[in-house]
Amino acid sequence: MKVLWKAGDKVSSTYILAALDGKLNWKLSTLMTVLTRLEKKGFLVCDRQTRTNLYQASIREKEYMAEESREFLEKLYDNSVENFITGLYNSKILKNTDLDELRVFLDKLEESEEWH
Repeated sequence: MKVLWKAGDKVSSTYILAALDGKLNWKLSTLMTVLTRLEKKGFLVCDRQTRTNLYQASIREKEYMAEESREFLEKLYDNSVENFITGLYNSKILKNTDLDELRVFLDKLEESEEWH
């Protein structure tokens, strides 16, 4: 998805694969599977009007991240933020400094208009 957002326009699967070179060691068939799944989820559109299929993001990055985060929390942590944070802390991924940052963020959020 990041390749699509960065491109800002319709691109081919070959373009996407080249942009991923060095980051992911995917074969074209793997990429096509991922693109098909993203299209079914409504995250991208595929223009099949030309001989080469062209792909374009149909959702903004912020919206995509929110949706993926929601699904992640739902599938792995029973929709419980507490379970998620506990898992991070117990696995030593989340440090006390991270908890401090989270407290500051929550305090700011609570004071803002978005919270209410």
